[in-house]
Amino acid sequence: MLALLGRWTAGHRMFVLAGWVVIALAGAVFGGTVYDRTRSVDSLRPDAESAVAQARIDRLAPEGERVVAVIAGRDFNATALVDNASRVMFDIRAIPGVATVTDAYTAGSGQVAADNRSSLVTVELRPELSDAEALAVADRVAAALHRIDAPEVRVGGELLAERTFGEQAVRDAAVGEGVALVVLCGVLAVVLGGLLVGSLPLVTALGTVAATLLALTGLAAVVPVSEYAVNVVTLLGLGLAVDYSLLIVTRFREERAADREATVPDLLARTVATAGRAVLVSGLAVGAALAGLFAFAEPLLAAMALGGALVVCLATLAGLTLVPALVALTHRRIPAPRLRAARNGRGAAGGGLARLAGAAQRRPVLVAAAVTAGLAVLSLPLLGVTLANSDARSLPAGSEERLAYEAVERDFAKWTTQPVTVLIEANATDPPAAALLTRIRELTGEAELDVRTGLPPDVTVVDLRPAGPADGAPAQRLVRQLRALDAPVPLLVAGPAAELIDARSSVASRLPVAVAVIVAATALLLFALTGSVVVPVKALCMNVLTLLATLGVLVAVFQWGWGAALLGFQPWGALDLTTPLLLFVFIFGLSMDYEVFLLARIKEEWDRRTAQDRAANDRAVLTGIAATGPVVTTAALAVGIVFLGFALGDLVAVKEIGVGMTIAVLLDVTVVRGLLLPAVMSLLGAANWWRLGRRPAGHHGPGEPVRAGTAAR
Repeated sequence: MLALLGRWTAGHRMFVLAGWVVIALAGAVFGGTVYDRTRSVDSLRPDAESAVAQARIDRLAPEGERVVAVIAGRDFNATALVDNASRVMFDIRAIPGVATVTDAYTAGSGQVAADNRSSLVTVELRPELSDAEALAVADRVAAALHRIDAPEVRVGGELLAERTFGEQAVRDAAVGEGVALVVLCGVLAVVLGGLLVGSLPLVTALGTVAATLLALTGLAAVVPVSEYAVNVVTLLGLGLAVDYSLLIVTRFREERAADREATVPDLLARTVATAGRAVLVSGLAVGAALAGLFAFAEPLLAAMALGGALVVCLATLAGLTLVPALVALTHRRIPAPRLRAARNGRGAAGGGLARLAGAAQRRPVLVAAAVTAGLAVLSLPLLGVTLANSDARSLPAGSEERLAYEAVERDFAKWTTQPVTVLIEANATDPPAAALLTRIRELTGEAELDVRTGLPPDVTVVDLRPAGPADGAPAQRLVRQLRALDAPVPLLVAGPAAELIDARSSVASRLPVAVAVIVAATALLLFALTGSVVVPVKALCMNVLTLLATLGVLVAVFQWGWGAALLGFQPWGALDLTTPLLLFVFIFGLSMDYEVFLLARIKEEWDRRTAQDRAANDRAVLTGIAATGPVVTTAALAVGIVFLGFALGDLVAVKEIGVGMTIAVLLDVTVVRGLLLPAVMSLLGAANWWRLGRRPAGHHGPGEPVRAGTAAR
């Protein structure tokens, strides 16, 4: 089937290219509007307890967005400052859409720092404003606040921080993609031996990204899509498109070198039948990993899973159609490969990966033990990981919203920290509710509770303010204690700490389902590819080692701050809660990418061997790695460049993904695929192919009989 597709694509190359040109142009014209359709997406399911409680409170007593500002650098009591700031506060109250203004100049709030040189202003907007209207009012408020004659006026708040996050995401995407494409162009031209052949993966990547943006634009009309999701999805699309292009182009060059008399349609038929099969299996494996992400059912992750599924389908389609069409069009300008695979299974000429594999096969026990131990050591920091929801601290260090957030947390936390909110479905004077309030006072040590007023008589809402950050350890401990109470009336707990606990609980409860989906799907795909039940288990174990080691390094870098100055960010003491989940999916997907590339070729070599013994296994492994090593190494280098381009961005959450994927790719292609895989396969010997089933000597597996000389390409 795939051979027919390759032959048809070669014969209808202009038709295929025209179709992709139309898609790319549509993506260029309409796909860019996806950023106008993106919006903030909740990271918590709507049926979580904290989400249910907050939704109920919002219906009973809706609150508007808030703009906060810190006025600093001048004595609070300076006459000129008092006069100037007071006039500004009255001007802000007159702005349509402003509900209340709380400040120390005109409202007597007392929100002045201990050094008497900074004060806090909180402006609440009307709750009925739409998002666009609230942003317009917030901009007018910010402009007015900046008229205050003080050395430092930092304006922020969640609304403005979210907009800055979105705008920075767009800038980071532009910079990341631009840098990656420019560097890739040079690297691929050098590695593949020419500017034209080096540009083929880039053309494919651009077509895939344009098609992805177009698809995401349509998706945004159906489900919420965030700017963060667009960044991550385009990052994945770039990496996969480059990988698949390299595999097809490299295999075409090998097929042509082995049979110079064959026609282009015949060569592309063989190319797509072999390398195309690896592309298809890899795409299905990455798609299965994204299905696991969808199993978490969180709105943000679900949107990323849908977007990722789109980009995987498009990258796979491009690898099977666009790349062969481009090769058919430009085949005369594609140079012959400069490296030959091993001719005898030893002394491999397949590049650095083959040399590593040869060394691993000579001392398989030592290499397997050393690599496993090394990866285990790298994963140790994961034991102390802290996961939290990103806030303004994930913005660039110099952004005004982050500076405002840090100033508020430093000097005014006792006034602004979001509380742990308790919703009691009863009147506070009813005996059961009164008894419950007494138990809450005893639990918190508070003499008086902050009970909200103006609510219906059958509802009581209490705000509690434990020490520390809104989602810190004391607040989380209080949430757990409140939920553990044997309440005589319905009780729900909301607030940042409750949301974080609910998010972690949701992930933990659904993680087994996600893991089961990914493991089962990838194991079945590898079994279909190799016919072995041992190879899939080995591959999954190695993927887990890569994932754990990568996450351990990320904890050391982003939570502990190792190398933070070099990477240009300020650590905030935690990883974003979604980072391990996304890396779990993407690392599994791309690791399977390289696993499939190598195993497909190793399996071909094994099928060619007359003797089905340990020696034949070792020769098949080394020859397969020698043949595929250059393309896997080049693909890893290219993907590493793509992810490093995104690591240059200023958003810490995106930087975590970029750095994490770069580390994972480097670990996977060097120590895992270059050392651990051949060492373990050498130790297992012919047992690797248990339940594979014997085939006649010289059989090529699915496809055509072996041609003379093909075993040593």
